[in-house]
Amino acid sequence: MAAPTPVTPEGPLLEVIDLQVDYGGIKAVRGISFQVFRGQIVTLIGANGAGKSTTLRAISGLVRIAGGTVRFTGDDLRRYSRSPENIAALGIAHVPEGRGIFANLTVSENLRLATYLRRDPAGVRDDLDRVFSIFPRLEERQRQMGWTLSGGEQQMLAVARALMTRCRLMLLDEPSMGLSPILVEQVFGVIRDIRAAGTTVLLVEQNAHMALQVADYGYVMETGTMAAQGTPDELLGNPRVREAYLGMEKESSG
Repeated sequence: MAAPTPVTPEGPLLEVIDLQVDYGGIKAVRGISFQVFRGQIVTLIGANGAGKSTTLRAISGLVRIAGGTVRFTGDDLRRYSRSPENIAALGIAHVPEGRGIFANLTVSENLRLATYLRRDPAGVRDDLDRVFSIFPRLEERQRQMGWTLSGGEQQMLAVARALMTRCRLMLLDEPSMGLSPILVEQVFGVIRDIRAAGTTVLLVEQNAHMALQVADYGYVMETGTMAAQGTPDELLGNPRVREAYLGMEKESSG
């Protein structure tokens, strides 16, 4: 069972207010609002095309916001020109769908590339030790090229690379995509470990069952809007959510 929602006087780490995103005249995100508090795993679930990935891309500055506000630690991200580099420097790391590792670099080179702006070699070494404690498989494969890794190992490398930035918030987009059931279990175990180590996670995931097993709170997106929200238990108990997103038939009334 997920941990209870933290109570904090500091307010949300991430606050999205009336977010709107247009793609060529098509409204991909239509005025959604949600919050993520420090120490939480919050998940966005929903069908393909619901706007989940677009929401992450808007937060990280990869797509233009047509309207609304995104605040991180209380600061409006528009102050930072909405460039992905400036937003990443604030402590937001985006692990995109498809992993996006550098296939022609080794595992070690992929990890060190994430630290190119840092000027604390001792801290980098400490973070490598931390990453390898979470991902012992990557430590074993430090000298292997990215393209030689399995799909699960590539996903682990993408997450590890984000951790090397010392992010405070990780945006994870479809981490289970294309993985076997055993690897999916491993990846979601890693997500729990990341939160336990102090990193807050905003998770986009089509595997709603797994997402709700690790999340503290969830939002259901539908055609660019918020269709439902609640704790995992509340969403699992919602008949509409169960039928539409969890593959469960409506319970018979008779």
